[in-house]
Amino acid sequence: MKFLDLFAGIGGFRLGMEAQGHKCLGFCEIDKFARTSYKAMFNTEGEIEYHDIKEVTDHDFRQFRGQVEVICGGFPCQAFSLAGRRLGFEDTRGTLFFEIARAAKQIQPRFLFLENVKGLLNHDKGRTFATILSTLDELGYDVEWQVLNSKDFQVPQNRERVFIIGHSRRYRSRFLFPFRGENSPAHLERLGNINPSKHGLNGEVYLTSGLAPTLTRGKGEGTKIAIPVLTPDRLEKRQHGRRFKDNQDPMFTLTSQDRHGVVVAGNLPTSFDQTGRVFDIAGLSPTLTTMQGGDKVPKILLREELPFLKIKEATKRGYAKATLGDSVNLTYPDSTKRRGRVGKGISNTLTTSDNMGVVVAAMEYRQDKWYEVTGIVLEGKLYRLRIRRLTPRECFRLQGFPDWAFDKAEAVSSKSQLYKQAGNSVTVTVIEAIAREFRRMEEEEKHEPTT
Repeated sequence: MKFLDLFAGIGGFRLGMEAQGHKCLGFCEIDKFARTSYKAMFNTEGEIEYHDIKEVTDHDFRQFRGQVEVICGGFPCQAFSLAGRRLGFEDTRGTLFFEIARAAKQIQPRFLFLENVKGLLNHDKGRTFATILSTLDELGYDVEWQVLNSKDFQVPQNRERVFIIGHSRRYRSRFLFPFRGENSPAHLERLGNINPSKHGLNGEVYLTSGLAPTLTRGKGEGTKIAIPVLTPDRLEKRQHGRRFKDNQDPMFTLTSQDRHGVVVAGNLPTSFDQTGRVFDIAGLSPTLTTMQGGDKVPKILLREELPFLKIKEATKRGYAKATLGDSVNLTYPDSTKRRGRVGKGISNTLTTSDNMGVVVAAMEYRQDKWYEVTGIVLEGKLYRLRIRRLTPRECFRLQGFPDWAFDKAEAVSSKSQLYKQAGNSVTVTVIEAIAREFRRMEEEEKHEPTT
């Protein structure tokens, strides 16, 4: 499909769309620095280029009628974001949505492909989004939308954005949503039901690869999670190769004999069930008795806690624990009113500045003696935990941009501009996933019989 790239930024929409075979006919971007990076990344020769969308005339848009099938646009989000003043359409940046509507009226594309912050949905108690829906409805578009998180699309960034697809009523609607992330664990996978009737909540069994169902206070046997770890039955027999499987590994080859089993989590292989039970330190200890001989002492599973840094947060404890590989939001480090500053093994949402850090391990000496600091031992050496800022290249990677794209942007932009460009961009991998649906839809229509 051919598309027009409005509010193009550094080309997040374009990179994802072109990765799935779609073709760009023109772009519009007001920021001269972002525009410079955009033209460094892509071959824009022969394409129509606009700067300020307010200066683009109706006639300019109308020349794309019959050519452009998709209008893409991540219109400015500051007017609706929780990080801003949330003035909505009272903010001049908020009124830029109506420029997209104006373009759609003149071009009449088949699809509108839009992106914004999640806060757009509840801004002004939902009235702002209702205005958007009614506007697109008047233009002849049926609308679907879904909030998608970048972390579910092969990038370690917790970034929720609402994606809006408008379908022109001139064509047969084929809705894309809902769909889940390509590597998202956020779904519930049901294995089966162990009740004789095959019904009832107490008998439901779920796979460990997904989320557990919602816990309740009702009576019953509790939620059952299958742990597919398999082992041969003869534990004492000498055997070549692996005897145990890891969680989610495929099972051993089945034979004609019953020599495979399942390791039950929470029990040791002892002759007496009660002596083999293992309890978590987070729970209560079993009742102590006077007969503790014969290996009947309660067994508590101890988890050694990794060294961590204390990051100030507005919680009851007053801090969050950040360990190796965690991200830390460095904005207002001494604030007593902020929460969620630590991302556990994942980056927080990128912004337009260099305020995102990551916990790393650094080896330090002082007169051949170790500093006595919070640290971690790696390969027999003590490393100190510290926080460093994410580099511009890392920020581009967190948005799904390949290194070749960053290299071209770096050659024409300053470091501060690179941070800004990454924070303002859409996540390429999410765009590509939706673009793939456009391509699939297009291919299906080509093979449909004509009447």
